[in-house]
Amino acid sequence: MTKETVKKYNAPEYFISRELSWLEFNRRVLEEAMDPENPLLERLKFISIFSSNLDEFFMVRVGALKDQIEADYNKPDPAGLTPKQQVRQIAKTASELVNQQYNTLKRSILPQLKKHNIAIHKLSDLSENQRDFVDGYFHHTIYPVLTPMACDPGHPFPMIINRSLYFILSLRKPKSKHPYFAFVQLPPVLPRLIRIPSDSGYHYVLVEEIIHENLAVLFKGYHIKSKALFRITRNADFDLDEEGAEDLLAEIAKKLKSRKTGKVVRLELAGTRDSKLVDYLVKQFQVKDYEIYENLKMVDLLFIKNLADVDGMEELKYPEFTPNPSPAFKSTDIFEDIRRNDIFLHVPFESFDPVVQLVEKAAEDPDVLAIKQVLYRVSGNSPIVKALTRAAENGKQVSVLIELKARFDEESNINWAQKLEKAGCHVVYGIVGLKTHCKALMVIRREDEGVRRYVHLGTGNYNDITAKFYTDCSIFTVQRDFGADVSDLFNLITGYSEPTSWRKLAVAPLNMRERFISLIENEIQKSSPANPGHIIAKMNSLVDSELIHYLYHASSNHVKVDLIVRGICCLRPGIPGISENITVRSIVGRFLEHPRIYYFQNDREPMYYMASADWMPRNLNRRIETAYPVESPVGQARLKQLLDFNIADNVKSRILQPDGTYVRINRRNQPAFNSQTELYRIAQQPTMKTGFVFNPIFEVSSSDE
Repeated sequence: MTKETVKKYNAPEYFISRELSWLEFNRRVLEEAMDPENPLLERLKFISIFSSNLDEFFMVRVGALKDQIEADYNKPDPAGLTPKQQVRQIAKTASELVNQQYNTLKRSILPQLKKHNIAIHKLSDLSENQRDFVDGYFHHTIYPVLTPMACDPGHPFPMIINRSLYFILSLRKPKSKHPYFAFVQLPPVLPRLIRIPSDSGYHYVLVEEIIHENLAVLFKGYHIKSKALFRITRNADFDLDEEGAEDLLAEIAKKLKSRKTGKVVRLELAGTRDSKLVDYLVKQFQVKDYEIYENLKMVDLLFIKNLADVDGMEELKYPEFTPNPSPAFKSTDIFEDIRRNDIFLHVPFESFDPVVQLVEKAAEDPDVLAIKQVLYRVSGNSPIVKALTRAAENGKQVSVLIELKARFDEESNINWAQKLEKAGCHVVYGIVGLKTHCKALMVIRREDEGVRRYVHLGTGNYNDITAKFYTDCSIFTVQRDFGADVSDLFNLITGYSEPTSWRKLAVAPLNMRERFISLIENEIQKSSPANPGHIIAKMNSLVDSELIHYLYHASSNHVKVDLIVRGICCLRPGIPGISENITVRSIVGRFLEHPRIYYFQNDREPMYYMASADWMPRNLNRRIETAYPVESPVGQARLKQLLDFNIADNVKSRILQPDGTYVRINRRNQPAFNSQTELYRIAQQPTMKTGFVFNPIFEVSSSDE
């Protein structure tokens, strides 16, 4: 593109604010809690997910904006909003969403749960027997662990822990006008939901209600003038000087402690209208008016997911889901199966077990010489890490890159790194200044024909737990070009080698951006009014301005662009002459949509790519990422139908409007089609020939063929 063309597409009105787009994503999560077609207890989980998402958003994104404001950084984002304008709009939208969240819980979900004998009670509604239980629970269980914290010249302002619940009290002695302030933390060792005796069902009270009623016991001799429950959210983002860090592991461990003392970016309050009490907290935390969320009915709904985990009540939950074993693995020898054909795997519809089995088999196989793997996030009891440990103990050469900078998994990854090193694995932490986010595994095995490399590449993490509810795709292959590229990839991230060319892979930050631009340009060149091109891109987030420019350019040159973007999308569709050929849809449902898949029609000779990377500056510029073609007929067929079904979804799909809002699809008397449900149905009845069957009832073309 020429500079003039770039300038044409660079107007702020052609972009949606990244942060406001993220809030729209969380609105879609909240809509799942509001959706009466979802099982009742599953709606509770979406309430909790909404809260967890919003917490992380404030800790990371709002924290970063606050740093920019304090540094007097006033440069607007591509949508034309300065950091100050962004945080004010965030506050307005977030406040609206939190009120909607509480109203959904209070007015819709809890009343319906009560009909099923599941209830959270006020203390005033309890029977005499239940009151006796609560009183006994307070004196024998709660009271011993409570610690009142005075705040005066002899007692400095306490350290208030990030995202922990506290009562603040304004106190006075009898016959004295001098105010005192004190704090009581809700003990994190105790559950928020306290189950109380009942003849049947599940009945609870909140621990804060019990403490609230008994606060006077902690401050004998004082009059409690006012009290409130509050919670703060701290900036949890941190900058790391990797160049000056002699020991990256120790440096990150030290930086993690700073999260406990990060600046406050949000103050949530419930149960007070005492302006002096609020002013006191505002002064201590140095928060702005737009960072205060007052008069909330309830603070922190993360706990509500525990209510959804009650035993039984299966009719209020999703039907039990069991991933289908992949029929592509036909024998007891996983190496033989992979040698036979490239294998495509789609979790959670197919089991993640073959990935684990490949590492476990390699750990014990006497012919395996080495295992190399990148670990970004793993489960708390990872079978893959255990297998890598056994492999090292069995004398195999095991090289593992553990990304210590995986946000909020840093501490867990430090622990895994230490255990793997102790077992004899060669553990590295990546390249200075870059996160390693690619998903790659290679097993080097001695065979009759010589040494062979078994490669696994995926769109998701090597986490056996999230593989049960994240949708991700991966391939197994022994193709020489893939093996050579993955060898070069590991040499790049463990040593000082930088390949001058790649056979199959595109690797960020070296050439991935250029590869995708080239693919888009190729589609433009082969497109005409009579023979329009077609691009389908499925990802988690679309933020990168340059690639958005190229998509606008493609749309302006007769290319149909279908974007399936679960989360943030900064591209604005439907602008006449700019993006009128672009449709953006987001699917939010039972499973978290996580694959990165890129399709280019290429004049009827389609090309399919999978990747670890979204189209975001961080993925393309500041991370080690991989993108790679899927060339096997089975893999391409499965990707085609996956994309077709996503585009056909009229149940869990929302369409992005030019104003940045999302609307559900009007079915217009069409039958409901849920892509996740349909993909699961297909996985339950695969053919042995390909491991995949097309839906015999419903098929939509993803191209103009």
